[in-house]
Amino acid sequence: MKEINNEEELIEGDDYYITPEGYKCFTEKHHLNRGYCCKSGCRHCPYGFDKKRGEVK
Repeated sequence: MKEINNEEELIEGDDYYITPEGYKCFTEKHHLNRGYCCKSGCRHCPYGFDKKRGEVK
């Protein structure tokens, strides 16, 4: 049985981009498609999570 890898479904430039430091940074579109906030303080979080207060605005 073939294992499903979620990264195969991601499209660079649409779901994420590579930062100058070499990290994968997810776009707002990706977060909205996922459907929930992961509460990691993501750069493009459309849910308004405040990492300092630990809550969604």
